[in-house]
Amino acid sequence: MAITCKAAIANGKGGFTVQDIVVNEPKDDEVLVKIKAAGLCHTDHDSLSWGKQLIIGHEGAGIVVSVGKEVSSVLPGDRVILNWAMHCGKCFQCLEGNQHLCEVASPVAAGDNGYTPGHAGIDGTTFNGEPVLRSFNIGTIAGYTLVKESAVVKNSSDTMSFPAASIISCGVMTGYGSVVNAAKLKAGSSAVVLGTGGVGLNVIQGAKVAGAGKIIAIDINPTRLEMALKFGATHTILAAKGDTGLLKAAQEVKNLTDGRGADYAFECTAIPELGAAPLAMVRNAGTAVQVSGIEQDITIDMRLFEWDKVYINPLYGKCRPQIDFPDIVQLYASGHLLLEEMITRTYSINELDNAFDDMLKGRNAKGVIVFD
Repeated sequence: MAITCKAAIANGKGGFTVQDIVVNEPKDDEVLVKIKAAGLCHTDHDSLSWGKQLIIGHEGAGIVVSVGKEVSSVLPGDRVILNWAMHCGKCFQCLEGNQHLCEVASPVAAGDNGYTPGHAGIDGTTFNGEPVLRSFNIGTIAGYTLVKESAVVKNSSDTMSFPAASIISCGVMTGYGSVVNAAKLKAGSSAVVLGTGGVGLNVIQGAKVAGAGKIIAIDINPTRLEMALKFGATHTILAAKGDTGLLKAAQEVKNLTDGRGADYAFECTAIPELGAAPLAMVRNAGTAVQVSGIEQDITIDMRLFEWDKVYINPLYGKCRPQIDFPDIVQLYASGHLLLEEMITRTYSINELDNAFDDMLKGRNAKGVIVFD
């Protein structure tokens, strides 16, 4: 039986409306999920201007309503975390262990955020009688979503709230995974984190879980630096807005690291002008990680690479959803990873404008849209 529910639909020109959509029963390899919470991130705001009509949202958690006959990993009634990095398991990248870079199903690596084989049947959801795309193949800012089986991971925790579960599927995974999976941070080492929004706070948490001896948080917002201490930073640096390339802050980092710079630096600001800043923060043979997904042209002083520095740009924390999500849930259960504390405010779908405004003005660690 088809279900009618509310969804936030981007018009492709920078705006959105909340409208009724119709979601059909799942096909053989699909799962119908009742969304209980959808995390909000800057990419969701960017998606308003992608030049196409689509259902917004790529972080989410909910309850399985029904499954197709080929689905074996979840059952109706299961609590699930949505995963946007679908994988086929058979392409070159999947066989290399890079599920997040799947050449067939990934909406980023294979589909430019459009329709790929990782997207549930395009006719499974309609708006005004016409098929409608889902952002990142999942479109979580909707009462219900129809997805492929690879887009859901069972959540074994009965105590984790749905808002907390919803943010795992991008912000938490990206930050945590950039430290643990991509940088492979060594215990006892030093790390500096540029930008302490939702992703930056999870880089801090990832560094703490990995056993970093010193975690230095940098931001221009003193309130965010207070959050950083709560989530595991050992030191903070209040940067000046006029500090070009954060070179003055980099000198403060060196003062805190025996004059040589940090072992690792993670850029989490999404500000193109700061794309090279982590290189200024790390020691010779240190590792700089571009976490925030800057995609604009920037100019880099090649002397920042001196000497033997490594610069990496991982996607989604090199996510392996069936491995990493359960690990994150276990770290939450053991008290080593804070998720509930990251939710600054929740909103109804009709308050999405306010939620975007709070996010863009830096009022929240994470804002979450909740559904009945």
